[in-house]
Amino acid sequence: MQLPEWLNNKVWQELETIEERKKMQYITSVERIGIAKGRVEGRVEGESRLLKRQLERRFGILPEWAAGKLVSAREDELEAWGEAVLTAPTLDAVFRA
Repeated sequence: MQLPEWLNNKVWQELETIEERKKMQYITSVERIGIAKGRVEGRVEGESRLLKRQLERRFGILPEWAAGKLVSAREDELEAWGEAVLTAPTLDAVFRA
């Protein structure tokens, strides 16, 4: 579930206010969430790059549609395609997994 943007902004402002008022000397909640999000994005980007190399080695240069799928893929899709590349007979079959 995602909060409406106005409410999400209010929550972040409140967190920042509380943390500033308490003079917290550790990583703030906002920073912690940003770090976690960055890790997920980095992991997805790395999985996408690795899968692209594997697909190109197996099937040759990727058509634009396949490269586009990799760029916009979710982590669970990349994992499924990463397993499918091992046994799929065609590039199309990989993306049907």
